[in-house]
Amino acid sequence: MELRVLRYFLAVAWQGNITRAAKELHVTQPTLSRQLQDLEKELGTPLFTRGKHRMELTEAGLFLKARAEEMTTLEAKTLDQFAHLEDFVAGDVYIGCGETEAMKLVMESLTPLGRAYPQVHFHFISGNYEQTVDGLQKGTLDFGLLCLQTPPEGFVYRRIPFDDTWGIYLRKDHPLAREQFLTPQDLAGEPLILSRQLLGNHVFNHWLGFDASELEVRATYNLVYNAAFLAEQRMGLLISFRGLIPIDEAHHPQLTFRPFQPGLMSHNYLVWKKGQTFSRAAGMVRARLDEIFGPHN
Repeated sequence: MELRVLRYFLAVAWQGNITRAAKELHVTQPTLSRQLQDLEKELGTPLFTRGKHRMELTEAGLFLKARAEEMTTLEAKTLDQFAHLEDFVAGDVYIGCGETEAMKLVMESLTPLGRAYPQVHFHFISGNYEQTVDGLQKGTLDFGLLCLQTPPEGFVYRRIPFDDTWGIYLRKDHPLAREQFLTPQDLAGEPLILSRQLLGNHVFNHWLGFDASELEVRATYNLVYNAAFLAEQRMGLLISFRGLIPIDEAHHPQLTFRPFQPGLMSHNYLVWKKGQTFSRAAGMVRARLDEIFGPHN
């Protein structure tokens, strides 16, 4: 399986049409069709369902698309690093991050670098814990920001001096909005909206005093932006961090936030793989992170 063929496959997957993809790739339509047929033969499964006007990915095609995007991203990143081995600092730095106000401190620490080295480009990839760790392990991310109660295992980390406060976003007309804090007992029997990874979080289970599987989970999310609309529509109480959803008059004015009692906090760690080989640009970022946040003990 050649990277060139994977790029052909991705062009068709993105365009949904052989003719448009061939034009984008500057190859003939018969050549592109033959390459796709050979790829399907090599893998032993159809990658597309071919309609009259559009080609749709099969389940196998969707799987290959995700892997092909990872492989071509890693190829581009590797070529970029070799292209910038000269004296000046340039290149791309990839940082995976979840939704947390701690990112503000990271951005503030990196802003002077961005101004001093305009040829360094930062790419921030939003995702949950599993997606960020997966990107770090595969090498498609240089750094990742993880929200955890304890330091992450298997990574070098720098503690960000900002802790996230867990609580509930709920409508102002909900009876529980009259309370200053919400307890585990308040959650019993209430329809809830929460992140998928929270269900298996032992710290959250310890705070509850019972297994999270006993909760009435109405919906789950991996990024909180869209979940706020569910809370507005009375689909359930939304568990997340304080400050992630704007609840002013211009944005989600029907919602309010109540922290948990006893309090539940998450720390923030900027991490990278042990033994990571950094490009000049990423190495400069690491030095800056050490300068601002210091090495861990």
